[in-house]
Amino acid sequence: MYWLIGSLIIIVMMGVLAVADNVIMPTDLSLLETVGTSNLSLALTIFPTILLASAQFNIPSIDSHNADSNTSNNTSRHIKLPFRIIRYLVLALLATALVIGSAMQALVTHQQAETTEITAPIRVQALVRIEGLSDSVYDATTDSGYRQVAVITNITPLVAELTPQELATKTSDYLHANKNSLSRNYDVNPNEVSIEVSEHRILLNAYPRKSVNDSQFAFLNDLQPGDEIFMSLALAPLATSEQAVNNPTGFDSYRWLRGRHIDGVANILAVSPTLVNSSEISNEISNEKYSKQSLDSDSYLQRFRTHIDQGRWRLRQHFYQDWSAQTTAEQQAKAVTLSLLTGDRSLINRDTKDLYQLAGISHLLAISGTHVLFLAIVLAGIAVLLFDRNYSAIYRRIPRWQVRWWVMIGAAFIYALFTGFDVPAARTAWMLLAIGFVRLILLPISTMRVLLALAILMAWRDPYVLWQAGYWLSFIAVALLLKYDDTSYEHQTTATTNLYNDKPRTHINNALSNRVWQMAKRVFKLQFWLFLTLLPVTLLLFGKASLWGLFINLFAIGLFGWVIVPLNLLAGLCYLLMPSIADILWVIISTIVGHLHDLMSWLTSLPALSDAWLYTPVNIAILSMALLSALPWLLPRGLLSRWLMLPPLTLLMMTVYANQQSLVTVPTLYILPTGDSYITAALLQYPTVNEDNTNWLFLADHRPASTRTMPSSLTADKLSENLEQQLGSLSINKLESIVVQRSSIGLTDTLIPDNKSIANTENSELLPMTVAQLNDRLAISQYWQAGRSDRWSAFQQAYKTVRQSEDTPTISAQRCEQGKIWQSTNDELSVQVITGWTKIGDTSVWDCTIALDTNLLILVLRYNAADPLNSLPVNSPDNPQAQITINQLTSKQSASSQSRLILDTDTHQRVWQMWSLLCSAESNNENMLFKNTRWLGHSASQITGDIISRQRVDEVITYDNKPLDAALSLNNIDSFSNAETTNPQK
Repeated sequence: MYWLIGSLIIIVMMGVLAVADNVIMPTDLSLLETVGTSNLSLALTIFPTILLASAQFNIPSIDSHNADSNTSNNTSRHIKLPFRIIRYLVLALLATALVIGSAMQALVTHQQAETTEITAPIRVQALVRIEGLSDSVYDATTDSGYRQVAVITNITPLVAELTPQELATKTSDYLHANKNSLSRNYDVNPNEVSIEVSEHRILLNAYPRKSVNDSQFAFLNDLQPGDEIFMSLALAPLATSEQAVNNPTGFDSYRWLRGRHIDGVANILAVSPTLVNSSEISNEISNEKYSKQSLDSDSYLQRFRTHIDQGRWRLRQHFYQDWSAQTTAEQQAKAVTLSLLTGDRSLINRDTKDLYQLAGISHLLAISGTHVLFLAIVLAGIAVLLFDRNYSAIYRRIPRWQVRWWVMIGAAFIYALFTGFDVPAARTAWMLLAIGFVRLILLPISTMRVLLALAILMAWRDPYVLWQAGYWLSFIAVALLLKYDDTSYEHQTTATTNLYNDKPRTHINNALSNRVWQMAKRVFKLQFWLFLTLLPVTLLLFGKASLWGLFINLFAIGLFGWVIVPLNLLAGLCYLLMPSIADILWVIISTIVGHLHDLMSWLTSLPALSDAWLYTPVNIAILSMALLSALPWLLPRGLLSRWLMLPPLTLLMMTVYANQQSLVTVPTLYILPTGDSYITAALLQYPTVNEDNTNWLFLADHRPASTRTMPSSLTADKLSENLEQQLGSLSINKLESIVVQRSSIGLTDTLIPDNKSIANTENSELLPMTVAQLNDRLAISQYWQAGRSDRWSAFQQAYKTVRQSEDTPTISAQRCEQGKIWQSTNDELSVQVITGWTKIGDTSVWDCTIALDTNLLILVLRYNAADPLNSLPVNSPDNPQAQITINQLTSKQSASSQSRLILDTDTHQRVWQMWSLLCSAESNNENMLFKNTRWLGHSASQITGDIISRQRVDEVITYDNKPLDAALSLNNIDSFSNAETTNPQK
């Protein structure tokens, strides 16, 4: 019953958050006023207490005299039966009330967050108060941006752009006015309109930009927790969870930010060079302000945490000294050392994070319970040793274990606060407190029950913690460790007893070696147990898992746990007393970490070990099969036969194998998100009988040549990495062809480009560079490139030289020009190029449009990176704006014997003008063969309604899911024609 109620509470709270997030909730505060946060917290405190007391209250049936008659026993049972029924009813009512109260807690928390969220973009000037450490540092040389959680107050709309000097003037006016009035609610300009909500918790962003002076942004790294400064900001609401579909990696930024209680994001426009709390005047104001406030526990805790965060910031600045003078390897070794000490990962770059993810040891970068527990045990041992030698009389009043317990609790909570009080560190600190309290009051409660109670309490305190991956991984990993220890301890005790009973004294050395062997086996079994049991959860949360983690963790956990982390904690303690010794220890630790990075880089670069990622989309069905497979091992031995794991395990292996084989039965075209609205990627999977699926990847840049647009911030490294992950999730490791439909100026030397083209050369090389990188990772048979590709061989060789990948197979570039055709062996799929004339010395007519002619209708899906199995079809009935004559399309699909899907890329209107002159007549004859023709392109396409009519297009689909102007105008004409036909004039 205990586990049932606890599981129901967590499931119901997750369900309430999910429903409330997807349903429009009322914005009034009626629910908050009716329920009340304090009343709800009081109810959630009283109900569990009564429930636990009632569960413990059980009157056993005791027969002191065996000679009593059966009549007396039956009478006693009949008398106790009503009391049992009443007791069970009371327990059921209390459990129901507890579950309902938990749901109300989640709903109230969500409504409180809704009342403070930013709902519309707006530019403001505001007083910014820095909270905690920044997620990253501003560095223009490495293109690293500044990300910082902050609270903004004194918010006023921004009428005109403000310079840093104007913000400094407003700062001085603000300080002068507060010095005179000692009022915190003072506005800089009383005539300005203030925003209704006076405080927001936001995420500040500032990234290097070449077009502006970034010197003022370099000052951001000097802001420490608690600083207040005026800034002009561009506020924006959080992206919704539905927009995660457009994220190439499937990362749900909305839930991640909402879990950190962020109301919106803000891009920094200008920063005042003067801090509000940097002068003596502001100190007087601050002292006066705090003297007027009621100094409750929250204010004390907040000020204490600010002081701790300032200590973390000073330690980061110590590591950041002479940063630019060091090599990248030295920088990342120091960055990892700092992360292992304080949990501050702001100095770790993307490459190092990817390396740890590929090695399967990214969890070691976070402050786990091991760090906190190790420090607590060491400090508790030192404290007990001091008491034993100097103050042993204290044990007359307090037992020794309680002294050790109090020291461990204090050390655990202080260190958890020093590391940011993340879920793993907080869980360890609260676990120490709970287990000691259970021992203090002598309650017969197992550690597993304490762990479940702690998980529920943390969810009650902050329901949004259920959206954090660290919450689930932390508690599940600890539960598995506890379960493993319970079962392995019995086997270890039995093995040790038999070992010493069977072996005489002459075989002590053999006994020692056997003991070492048993320990090594136990470590491997533990790692194998954790890897298999956490694999479904990891795949569900992240969509992929590294197979290297099973082996690298065998030595990495021991190296970090017994060498690096203890030395790092010792250096941290020495830094408080003797910084010079701490620096020596940190040099040693950085050297060890640097050599570890070199070893991991060498291992992960081996060709035989390149396929280290396991991409298997996980849904509830797969998770349920994994749980049923592990259930006989999780339950007490003998309760269920462990042979019962075979049916669900067999079904699970068959399902995973089917996902890995990518068994496609219907021709499918996935529209892959790239992170850039103009750059598109489409994957065609066409099933063939008795052969592997035919896979084609189409890449294009749809930025119109005649319209000025923002240059792409996407890099080839990022695009190729995202595409590799997306293809891996679809179990694709081989491509028949990659088609780049946009011409690249950087690949031709037979055309003299103008100045504008020279400026765009770097952007035009994005897609060819992506092809070169994908060729280094996947097997590719063909490469079609729009336009002229005279310099492709030199381009590819230069890439191999820079990347030191001479073993990469060379792939030749074929011109993607009008008339080129590829036919499958069974004649079911034809890939035909219908535009692109490279013989003409004009880049505006080089873009190639592809026509896919098939016997079966191609299903077009928008790839969902968060859940590839639930990728949705385009142009659902709820969004018919881009459909043309939908009734005619439906009838044609049912009787379709030949269908055509046109993948359009046209950055200039001359492309289709040339097609109208050269290919229009023969295309009309070809289109008579197709019962269904669909068009897929960008909303910025230069195609006209006349071209769509000539192509006999039945349905228009856009990559960016925006209406195409030509299709809308054609739709209006069709509607008018239908109306004329239905109601002819008399």
